Amino acid sequence: MAVVLSEEIAELVAPVAGFLACRTPQAWLSKAAEAAQLSAILIDHANCEVKAAMTAHSMIRRYCLPKGKKQLIPNLDFYQCIDVEEGGLHEQDFLEKRALTAALNSISDITHNDDILAKMARLAREEIHHFEQVIELMKNRGIPYTPMPAGRYAKAMLTHVRTYEPEALIDKLIIGAFIEARSCERFAALAPLLDDELAKFYISLLRSEARHYSDYLELAQSYSKKPIDERVAFFAGVERDLILTPDTEFRFHSGVPA
Repeated sequence: MAVVLSEEIAELVAPVAGFLACRTPQAWLSKAAEAAQLSAILIDHANCEVKAAMTAHSMIRRYCLPKGKKQLIPNLDFYQCIDVEEGGLHEQDFLEKRALTAALNSISDITHNDDILAKMARLAREEIHHFEQVIELMKNRGIPYTPMPAGRYAKAMLTHVRTYEPEALIDKLIIGAFIEARSCERFAALAPLLDDELAKFYISLLRSEARHYSDYLELAQSYSKKPIDERVAFFAGVERDLILTPDTEFRFHSGVPA
């Protein structure tokens, strides 16, 4: 039986969906709901969680840590080496994850950008956790975590990032807001079309995804000396075109299936 979004969840998603310039097309939802597409959806979802964690991690290293202190946070390379045959994390992976989490929790006393550090550290931890949840779902369903090339979505938006600071950071944060908002909107739209386990999982992600979108947007405005409305409107148009135009690759953030 399909899960129905509660009134509380609908209210949570409404401002996020309103931030976007378009809703997900029915053609994408229909394809995503096909049983044959479940592997692609879950694998790309797992990839998106890793990329989101790496983005937050990269911002901490670039914008928060004093010069010469980047080694205080381990990199995320171990997430690129997960055994795809086993479809899960091994003991060494968990040890490295704990080292990363400990580092994220211990550097607040040496940073001069507490706001971005706090929000990006929390986001990185949550995205890593979400990744592990997706991998566990896949493992239980017998879906191997096989390599899958990235789609056009994030890369196409990043081509518009300005090349000077702080404008480059502002653009990256705005793009982060759109990626998180689209994820939230699609989780909510997909949930009623999926089996109960996946539907409940996607609904469980909505609150954090909505907060991530809000955090990115607030940070973008905090680094700008003027309102960011014009830049937000620009990226809204770019994002809308990517969602509404034909796309030859089917991914979690892809456009209309070609």
